[in-house]
Amino acid sequence: MSTWRCVQNCGACCHLDPSERPDLEDYLSSEELKQYLTMVGEDGWCVNFDHHTRKCRIYEERPRFCRVQPETFQQMYQVSPEEFNDFAIDCCQQQIAGVWGFNSAEMFRYNRDLPG
Repeated sequence: MSTWRCVQNCGACCHLDPSERPDLEDYLSSEELKQYLTMVGEDGWCVNFDHHTRKCRIYEERPRFCRVQPETFQQMYQVSPEEFNDFAIDCCQQQIAGVWGFNSAEMFRYNRDLPG
């Protein structure tokens, strides 16, 4: 079984364009939704994403909805801890494919670096 992990210098999850995430109201509280929408820049990217370094400027203080952790996914998406790895891996692969492309360097690095 593969274990989810983040791949450095990707940032696909920081592409927050709400038009590509029509179900935000299903898993964000009204307060979180307001915060989410204030984080979306005109280009659809999070205003806290540094495009040059491809890193989050507020990583240590990032909101709950930006945290890929079993307890967060259980609260937000009703994903059990046992299902977390497969679910998170699938989410990352879908997001990377949507942002960077299925045959992108980011997807190659993600798939190559999956432990397990």
